[in-house]
Amino acid sequence: MRILIVGGTRFVGRHITAAALAAGHEVALLHRGRSGAELFPEATHLLADRNGDLGVLSGTRWDATIDVSAYLPRQVSALASALAGNGGHYVYISSVSVYETPAAPGYAEDSPVRTLPPGQPVPDTVTDETYGALKVLCERAATEHFGADSLLVRPTYVIGPWDHSGRFTYWVHRLARGGVVLAPGHADRPVQVIDARDLAAFVVHGAATRLGGTFHTVTPSMSFGSLLTQVAAEVAPPGTRLVWVEPRFLLDRGQTGETLPLWYAGDDEDVTLNTADPAAATKAGLSERPLSESIRAARPDEPVPGFLSPEREADLLAEWSTAQPGTT
Repeated sequence: MRILIVGGTRFVGRHITAAALAAGHEVALLHRGRSGAELFPEATHLLADRNGDLGVLSGTRWDATIDVSAYLPRQVSALASALAGNGGHYVYISSVSVYETPAAPGYAEDSPVRTLPPGQPVPDTVTDETYGALKVLCERAATEHFGADSLLVRPTYVIGPWDHSGRFTYWVHRLARGGVVLAPGHADRPVQVIDARDLAAFVVHGAATRLGGTFHTVTPSMSFGSLLTQVAAEVAPPGTRLVWVEPRFLLDRGQTGETLPLWYAGDDEDVTLNTADPAAATKAGLSERPLSESIRAARPDEPVPGFLSPEREADLLAEWSTAQPGTT
């Protein structure tokens, strides 16, 4: 197959490109050339900014188009216009962030999705507040321009090699350091992850088989405590200990999901959001590797900048111990 991948040089897109090439497909990558231009010399590199002139696609024809980097509906529309009906089967990487607060754990793909407030124009800036609703509009643009049989893929937290976000890698690195580890919030809160390599395999299989519809590409829900315990079992030295610290204590001291990743930071909406039912995707071919493989691929020897510093963690643990004697 001839596959066009839009945004195929960074993290999720990079894994999709690797999977497509490994499966023997002929691959072209549409990207700006700002990162990953040296990757995949066996692929064709089409340099363009999807927000600008897409003339480089004029006259091209593809069996499938995999779109990793659309966050605004106008980007999907512009791509469709440039391909002029020659994009083949369309695959869009969306997110479980499209959902309104699900009514119950284990929700399916038909759960209500987010909408913009009545009368509000479509924003042209992606923020935490607009991200989910804009992804919904991208999905609708996909089916409008590329057909109702488009494949819409909704992952949750994606982990694995080359993860520039560092959200999962932070915990691997922190637990590998050992000692007393600040664990934010409640151990029983659910979390779902998917290794980018498993996501990529599903996407490439879906493109090749013209799989259509909407799928949760997630692993079964687990507790945050279970996830950290499994990480510790792989990388932590003897004597490492998790100390769970109440959300309000952390929030009052300026901690957020930006400093302590994969934590809800007091947002109860995310609790049920991380319980998506993966049954449809599993039936369609999604398979998951053991979490231990993802942990070992996270490079615990490399520090992850931008999160809670060791010094600030020690201060918070000391203050928490004073406030809650016997916890540390």
